[in-house]
Amino acid sequence: MIDDISVVIIVKNGERTIKSTLDALSQFSDVVVYDNGSTDNTLAISKSYKNVNLAQGDFLGFGMTKNKATTYAKNDWVLSLDADEVVDADFLINLENLPLNKTSVYQIFRKNFYQQKHIKHCWNNDKIVRLYCRQKTQFNNNKVHEKVLSDGLKIKSLIGFVNHYPYNNISDFIKKLDTYSSEFALDNIGKKSSSPIRAVLNGGFSFFKTYFLKRGFLDGYAGLVIAFSHMATNFYKYIKLYELNRKK
Repeated sequence: MIDDISVVIIVKNGERTIKSTLDALSQFSDVVVYDNGSTDNTLAISKSYKNVNLAQGDFLGFGMTKNKATTYAKNDWVLSLDADEVVDADFLINLENLPLNKTSVYQIFRKNFYQQKHIKHCWNNDKIVRLYCRQKTQFNNNKVHEKVLSDGLKIKSLIGFVNHYPYNNISDFIKKLDTYSSEFALDNIGKKSSSPIRAVLNGGFSFFKTYFLKRGFLDGYAGLVIAFSHMATNFYKYIKLYELNRKK
């Protein structure tokens, strides 16, 4: 069924990982890469693949941008991937033999890595709905923590893994925490209350949950980095929201 599926990827400055992502998608005839203003080699890398349909546009928040990107797909079945995700061989074999049903959406199993280390505790392996028929559903419009709407649809699991490589160094954590915290704050102005105390408590609990409750300390040095990043992200999410609410 791979011929009936378009892969849709949104990206900005993804030269570190997008080659591995696209190399693994050679069996798909339609791969949409929707670029949001890359200034690195992302565009040049994407143009080198014959099965890639390259489009460019503004970033509108993750949910809205992913929905915009699907309008460039040739097929109604959409597999949404990030530019730092790589499908494995078992995933492709099982997808090829999967009878797709429009009354269902399909979730991927994702392994998360820091650099090349598989993070087994802080992040675990997660399940996310990523394959769907655009005639039936789409992503919600959340600026962050977007998800495919699944009300009234069955959720089925795909066999195989998608390997996720979101961070290669400390700077990646810093850049993403700034982006995600800003998008969260913008998405929740006037909807959620916040305060400096709430920001501190959310940040502190996030570190405790990640490092101790999830046993992130078993991930070694990477676990400490990830737990601290979670703490900082949550602190800045709520302190930025506090500032925006005050201005409003």
